[in-house]
Amino acid sequence: MDRLLAVRSLALGLTLALAAPHAYASPDAPAASPAPAADTPSKTPHNATFVLPAGWSQKAEGAAMILTPPEADGSRIAIMDSSAKTADEAVAEGWKLLKLAPKFLVANDAAPKDGWEQRRFYDYDVPANAKRAVFAGVFRRGTKFTVLVGDVDQALAEKRASQLGKINQRLQPADYQRESFKGRAAHAFDEARLKQVADFVEHMRSEFDVPGVAIGIVQDGKVVMARGFGVRALGKPEKVDADTRFMIASNTKALTTLMLAKLVDAGKLDWNAHVTDVYPAFKLGSADTTRQVLVKHLICACTGLPRQDYEWLLEGEKQTPESVMSTLATMQPTSGFGELFQYSNPLAAAAGFIGGQIANPGSELGAGYDKAMQSLVFDPLGMKATTFDYAVAQTGDYASPHGYDIDHVVRVMGMGLNDTIRASRPAGAAWSTVDDLLKYVQMEIRKGVLPDGKRYIGEAALLQRRQPQIALGVDRDYAMALMVDKSDGVTVVDHGGDMDGFHSNMMWWPEQKVGAVILTNSDEGVMLRGPFKRRLNELMFDGEPQALATADANAKANRASWDAQRKLIQYPGDAAAFATLAPRYHSDALGDIIVTKEGGKAWFDVGAFKSEIATSPQTDGSLAYVMIDPMATGFLLVRADADGKRRLIARDGQHEYVFEEAKAAGDKG
Repeated sequence: MDRLLAVRSLALGLTLALAAPHAYASPDAPAASPAPAADTPSKTPHNATFVLPAGWSQKAEGAAMILTPPEADGSRIAIMDSSAKTADEAVAEGWKLLKLAPKFLVANDAAPKDGWEQRRFYDYDVPANAKRAVFAGVFRRGTKFTVLVGDVDQALAEKRASQLGKINQRLQPADYQRESFKGRAAHAFDEARLKQVADFVEHMRSEFDVPGVAIGIVQDGKVVMARGFGVRALGKPEKVDADTRFMIASNTKALTTLMLAKLVDAGKLDWNAHVTDVYPAFKLGSADTTRQVLVKHLICACTGLPRQDYEWLLEGEKQTPESVMSTLATMQPTSGFGELFQYSNPLAAAAGFIGGQIANPGSELGAGYDKAMQSLVFDPLGMKATTFDYAVAQTGDYASPHGYDIDHVVRVMGMGLNDTIRASRPAGAAWSTVDDLLKYVQMEIRKGVLPDGKRYIGEAALLQRRQPQIALGVDRDYAMALMVDKSDGVTVVDHGGDMDGFHSNMMWWPEQKVGAVILTNSDEGVMLRGPFKRRLNELMFDGEPQALATADANAKANRASWDAQRKLIQYPGDAAAFATLAPRYHSDALGDIIVTKEGGKAWFDVGAFKSEIATSPQTDGSLAYVMIDPMATGFLLVRADADGKRRLIARDGQHEYVFEEAKAAGDKG
């Protein structure tokens, strides 16, 4: 379950800044060439190459190509050749071309990659109310720079995130040939290579202040590594090992689709059945989309429904599986069916609950799902430690979640936010261990056969889950809660998981019969996953050594971005701004925010969790309140008083929620 608590730039230094509309009003775009129906290779005047996504238009303007999306909303990206002497001078040329002047916040250098000897990325300080994503990167090979600058509507940036990723993924110098592992035999993970893996993981754990990590590797039917690093909880001596339970978040989805595959294999379900035929009560906010959804589409991220997670993040303690299903009827698509990758946690939850009803007709939705997972997945695979029972999970050998506080100090988190996923548990509530997940990965590599040689599931039903459903990037696709990556010339199937203070990944190389799992107990654990996967590729295929440089550069950038964002936040907050807050705010969609004040400080209580808040004056004169508890660091609400009423606004990528002043609890006036 990917955590969406608004502005995680404090933790990752990766969130796009937002630009003010009056300062960044886009001039009329130049006439563009007809938009291609499919992704198209393109290049700058000096032959730096990139991919023009399907539906986008481009127009040459001097030494640049101006890219515009299908929406006529003023969004633009410029990719420009530059002969500037420095990266900073080059990016200034890019903004001059777009006639924009965003307020600089911080610049960070990334590790060399894809033929670029220097890569430098820029963040900007702009107000949340602008609802714009403004970003820049400069890439150098030799003495020549290529600049990418963008001014994009915030909702469009999320909706078309996979297409924006394609542009960046294939931005390369002229005549550069990407590294490919195609045709290379995989080395065995012998003692020397396993030591390199362990040393690398421990190095990353230290660099990113992650208290505990567990990893496992299987090759040719054998577990060659299963071990832990660090501690289960700061301040306590217990070490992490291969039997330590972690929340595995969205890795739960792959296990859920395995349960569905078992039903398909038994002839009780058809991947291509209309969901309304299988479960007549299924309903989305769009009748047209509802009619098109087949069983496989519930977990394909291809229906056009966008992320809409705040309902369970802020109201999860009140939700039930039944209310999760009914909430689907309020959700509207923002892109065409099968057009764009858009991740939907509620749809994935629906897939699990519907599967549970097929396996256990007439049962309560949650109980039916739990029973189906236990009998069809956990028990036959021998996953004895895997559970949805939080009380059981948090006894004995288990990890506690951690995150940074506002001053970049790692703290143990509460579980309030993580508790909210229980009602949507097929999407991300399972707890598991490296040992258990390696059993699952081994079964995937063996195409449905268990270690004793018995067939657990038919190959056809299992492997259909890996059939691409929607593009994630160039040679990267999303299947049925599995990502299939062929961008390096070999096939890797994987999925990640992200909840509060828990970040993980499981992956396997089917042709090489290699698999791996990484589990972490800190928000910064998300930064370990990509380099870990890359390091395994390097060791298997004699790849160019990039993983260490990438991890080190990311750690440095993470600290610099946090420090820059911290300067924008007033803590202790503005006592006068706290004094004028209403005691209670209400949103029909997200419920109540209760405000408490004491000693010049203030707290927001949303029910599932409570956090002290700080203030963040915006460059347009507005004021934002920022939660600073490690559980919710960066969750931002903007003050928006109007018509004599006090209001707060919360936004995710494509939705806006207004909290209006309401009567305090118990107030009969």
